[in-house]
Amino acid sequence: MPILTVVRQVPDAESTIMISGGFVDLSGNKLVMDTMDEYGVEQALRLRDADPEQQVIALAVGPARCEEALRSALAMGADRAILVETPETLDVIATSAVVAKVAQAEAIDLLFCGGQQADWDSHGLGPAVAERLGWAQVTWTNALTLANRQLTGKHDVESGSESFEIALPAVVTTQQGLNEPRYPTLLGLRKASKKELRKDPLSAYAVTPQVKLLGAEVQLLERRRAMLDGRDPEVAAAALVDKLRREAKVIA
Repeated sequence: MPILTVVRQVPDAESTIMISGGFVDLSGNKLVMDTMDEYGVEQALRLRDADPEQQVIALAVGPARCEEALRSALAMGADRAILVETPETLDVIATSAVVAKVAQAEAIDLLFCGGQQADWDSHGLGPAVAERLGWAQVTWTNALTLANRQLTGKHDVESGSESFEIALPAVVTTQQGLNEPRYPTLLGLRKASKKELRKDPLSAYAVTPQVKLLGAEVQLLERRRAMLDGRDPEVAAAALVDKLRREAKVIA
């Protein structure tokens, strides 16, 4: 049974985003696999490790540079990868159409993707794919097992958590707490260069984006560091200790 896991390439959390000509300029940024997608890759690999007959396919939909994120997934242990190349990052609805068509073409019945896309700040990709396919879906999963084509686990809801059981086919969105993603090993990196990475043009999927990006701006947030602004670090540290001792009563 093939398992499809969607990965996205996003700026590193420590990066400074720049705007050039009214659009986000990532040319000088370190780009990495979206953290929430890493949990999906790891969960797919764990299911494959428990049943070697399964196959893990990593999918990225985006510019050619997304190949780097796919290579990371292959180095982690994915069996093969597919890159649907687009001129730019697609909106969630257009992306969901591509993902659904890949799932159908590859005879997938279990699909993982991150619960939230870091660049678009959207929770919509997994639910949109499930709607297109008519599959069951479980979002914000933090525990998962698979046996006899039944998924059992827990996921977060507004009031706490719920236990669930659903039959395949299904879409599962992942988050921190589901697992601890493995690091690519040196051997894994070597093997990744020899694994299949298929590249398809967006035109092969007859998907037309409905959202056109007209421009972007970055909101600068003032970072207030009351204890350090304008002070020598040693003086600030002493002042902090004094406040903790006298006001917070946490230091004897």
